Amino acid sequence: MCTAQLYLRDNVLPVRALRADDVKESPSGHWGVCPPVNWMLAHLGPITAWRPPGSEVLTVHGAGHAGPSALAHAYLTKTVALTGNGPCWSAAELRALAAGFPHTRTYGGEITPLIPGVRYTGGQLGPALAVAQGMVLDAPHRLAVALLGDGELETGAASAAWMARRALIGSGLHGAVLPVVLANGLRMGGPSVLAGLSENEVRAYFTGLGYEPFLHDGSDVRGFRRVLAEAFARLRPLGLAGPQPVLVLTMPKGATGPEQVAGRRIAGTPAVHKTPLGDPRHDGEEFEALKAWLASYEPSELFTEDGQPCGLVQQALPHPVPRPRPAPPVAPLTVRGFTQWPLISAVIRERAAAGAFRLFSPDEAASNRLHLAADGRGTPPWVNEILNEEICHAWLQGYTETGRDALLATYEAFAAVNTSLLVQHLKHRSARAATGAAGLPSVNYLITSLGWRNTYTHQNPGLVSAMLETENPAVHVYTPADATRTAAILAVMLTERDRVNFLVADKHHTLTFPPDTLRDELTDGAAIWPHLSTFGAEDPDIVLASAGDVAARELSAAAERITADRPGPRVRYVHINDLTALGAPGTWPAALSDHAFSRLFPEGAPVLLATVTQAPAVRALLAARGEAARFRVVGYRDPGRPLPPTDLLEHCGMSAAQLAAQATSMLKESR
Repeated sequence: MCTAQLYLRDNVLPVRALRADDVKESPSGHWGVCPPVNWMLAHLGPITAWRPPGSEVLTVHGAGHAGPSALAHAYLTKTVALTGNGPCWSAAELRALAAGFPHTRTYGGEITPLIPGVRYTGGQLGPALAVAQGMVLDAPHRLAVALLGDGELETGAASAAWMARRALIGSGLHGAVLPVVLANGLRMGGPSVLAGLSENEVRAYFTGLGYEPFLHDGSDVRGFRRVLAEAFARLRPLGLAGPQPVLVLTMPKGATGPEQVAGRRIAGTPAVHKTPLGDPRHDGEEFEALKAWLASYEPSELFTEDGQPCGLVQQALPHPVPRPRPAPPVAPLTVRGFTQWPLISAVIRERAAAGAFRLFSPDEAASNRLHLAADGRGTPPWVNEILNEEICHAWLQGYTETGRDALLATYEAFAAVNTSLLVQHLKHRSARAATGAAGLPSVNYLITSLGWRNTYTHQNPGLVSAMLETENPAVHVYTPADATRTAAILAVMLTERDRVNFLVADKHHTLTFPPDTLRDELTDGAAIWPHLSTFGAEDPDIVLASAGDVAARELSAAAERITADRPGPRVRYVHINDLTALGAPGTWPAALSDHAFSRLFPEGAPVLLATVTQAPAVRALLAARGEAARFRVVGYRDPGRPLPPTDLLEHCGMSAAQLAAQATSMLKESR
């Protein structure tokens, strides 16, 4: 079925001798990884079909290029529909599967959630094993089988995930993970590093990591079934100590494809990565090779003429596993008056007490002043720490993908390590939303230990800028002014669905502002602060706007300096709680309407905006709605060398004195 998808536009079953015009004009797609993936899917089928009631088997495709395999599997399990007649087995459906590949406007040609049953977008290169681990946390009924390419094993995230399992020991009652290494010997352009190891070295490598390796080359079906059964017998819950099984399938890349054509070697070369035969429609020798290749699978023994799998194949097919329904949102904390909100640690503890929740942190929860144990001692079992941002994200991704709430807390500077993973995950969620699926718990990041108080190497607010640049409507960037607001926002974040939230909050809480406007800040994304605004100033001379706690601290002090003189200028003070509120309404769901924007920032009034993030990201939001000209945005700028916090504020123009001076200058310019 994979070969047919790459090459055929007709006569898929086949019902007659293959002709050149049955072949696609321009074959496209990836072949090399399909044979070992197909091998595993075929052997997992009966296991999935006969699993105990209430249990679940999930497959995580690390390789994104196995799209033909996933589509073939979806056809066999009747979960994909191509002809408008619903999922079914038919000659027309099978022809549409092949002729339409890659199904660019519907399912694509890669591993994404557009294909029914897929819960992980392949091709992220690295986090698949850790995502599988996250999927089985607190889910003892679940087995996740992670299919990992040997090229993927060269990535940092994959290398860290083997050891990361040890950080989960004793952390609760979990399911099991079976890593399967598809050791086909090649990356895209040449031999993989793993291919340079002998069998003894491969065994020693995985044994040293704490695994029990099982190796097989895929040449003997009976022998492989025995190996697979033995690996399953060795499985144990993720949280237990001791060796775990890992299956290493050393099947050559592109196995079962043509060995050579016209004296040109194909098997064992990079040519098998994509389409081994470049133009069989017009090249006679390649056409004959394609005929022999397709015939070698004896399709008439596998399918009836109307496209139904034969009885023997049907016995080995897994029953379709319904997509799990995400758990309903946990009720938010009871509001006891805005002045009585608990601090952020209490919000996290209360959410954890409701169950189905995990906090992941790169060994920084205590450093970020999160007091997570009720008695103040030790670390609760629902907290998992490991000094690796990528692993923390992958655990969070797997946990939320299977319907549970999670939070990742990390230093601002190191959160940016996950930029690529988050961009990929945004794509995954967008593709998932395109299928009509909704209701997943939000991805929640608590970004703290901000660079404004940190050493030079710990100054990097770039993650927020990168997320805003995606213009993905799921993204929200919260910039509360104090600890009370931070706790309130987090309580809301942990009950939201289908969002990707970033809460930027300094761990050093120095000021608390009046909470009267908190409801408006939560609802509208921004609000006027009356206590810092000139009474009755419907037509202000200047608007001062802050985004974030450090910005609010400095700009509020600047506002008091400006209004100290009598008669002083008419000042309006606005705090921005969600940066996306500043963006264009057609792009950001939380964007202020034109009317609301004009009410906060009246036309003709200059605006001085101080933000804890980098200024260009905020300027871009304002430019998208045509409002950049009258806004002067002040934010973090790299000083190029270590500076004390007070000097850093001066360098960025963020100190209260400098903000007051800038505001005074803007007032003079506007007269």
